[in-house]
Amino acid sequence: MNSNFQEVLSYLYGLLPMYQRVGNSAIKKNLDNTIALCKHYGDPHLKFKSIHIAGTNGKGSVSHMLSSVLQEAGYHTGLYTSPHLKSFTERIRVNGLNISEEYVIDFVESSKAIIEKVEPSFFELTVAMAFKYFADSRVDLAVVEVGLGGRLDSTNVIHPLVSLITNIGLDHAEMLGDTLEKIAFEKAGIIKQGTPVVISERQETISNVFLEQAGNKKADLYFAGDELQCKNVRSEIYRLKFDLYKCNQLMIEGLVTDLAGKYQVKNVPGVIKVLELLPQEFSVSKDEIRKGLGKVVVNTGLKGRWQILQESPLVICDTGHNVEGITEVVRNLSETPYHKLYLILGMVKEKDCQKILELLPKEANYYYCEPDIPRMQSAVRLNEVARSIGREGGIIPDVNEALDFVLQKANKDDLIFIGGSNFVIAELKNL
Repeated sequence: MNSNFQEVLSYLYGLLPMYQRVGNSAIKKNLDNTIALCKHYGDPHLKFKSIHIAGTNGKGSVSHMLSSVLQEAGYHTGLYTSPHLKSFTERIRVNGLNISEEYVIDFVESSKAIIEKVEPSFFELTVAMAFKYFADSRVDLAVVEVGLGGRLDSTNVIHPLVSLITNIGLDHAEMLGDTLEKIAFEKAGIIKQGTPVVISERQETISNVFLEQAGNKKADLYFAGDELQCKNVRSEIYRLKFDLYKCNQLMIEGLVTDLAGKYQVKNVPGVIKVLELLPQEFSVSKDEIRKGLGKVVVNTGLKGRWQILQESPLVICDTGHNVEGITEVVRNLSETPYHKLYLILGMVKEKDCQKILELLPKEANYYYCEPDIPRMQSAVRLNEVARSIGREGGIIPDVNEALDFVLQKANKDDLIFIGGSNFVIAELKNL
């Protein structure tokens, strides 16, 4: 890594509060800082067209799928996601290529006066950097993932062609609200005046929240899962096969995606509906959809979504980190053959670790680790909670040491799963 780049990152992490590391104290309750930063850079967010993605789970996968399809269709495509797993530069991509370290260095060095004046959060400055990079790169279209919530998220200054909300779960309740309705209201904050909005999954208890907000904004609302379904789903070790149906009629047969988790069938309908709603200038063919879904990892570098790290024994990692995400992980585990199951888990303090652990099978060998961030839940504390519900295990704080230890114990027909937090996955050496 460029030594100057490392100094710049240290400056950013040291000067600016970062939610991923410190939690709630990094969150600003309005868009004032983002608006001020964008104004300073000449309002770059107004110089490119965009798609805006929110939701509790799946928004990263959806963002990468959309980017991959648009790239296959020949569009110069920006992609903004968070958090990063290995390198800060993963957050900002154009046609699958990370922003250069040199651009980051130049941006930060030339921004110190406005940083000192505005005192933005890490996320606010990163969003402004992404928007300036997309404008400078003259992207045709940018796929922009919400960081947290929606209504007050820094990304919510854009004026997208289409908005997409994947689903709603009880995550980040301490900031977004303690009911699904309150969280749905925050996510629905990305709905813009007269701009079509897609909801991937219809959740009956909260659909009225989206209908009301869309009505207020005169925005056409579509529940993608009502008209689009993935059927005849076949799971293979490195990929997922399915047929896409629209209104119960076969639309595309034999689709394959290199995102192997079965939960992706919940994400695909939203992706397809967004592509259908884009204006004619961004038309995408069925063949381009086929190619784009088949090469998401290749085209965008997405990591950590039911990712196979090795075979024999099978080692899989996944970034699912809340009740809904772990529920999907458990479903995938139940459909994966193995002799013995080993689970290596670490979490952050805000998560309801007991509720998450209760979802996991008792008939497994547990090992608890902890991510190297201030928000980490200690492995000792995690094991104490686990003991109270019959899931006591070993304590090996470093995830790589835990994996090395388990690999020594496991036989070739066993399954080792690593998860519980983005930050645990990020520390894996062989990701």
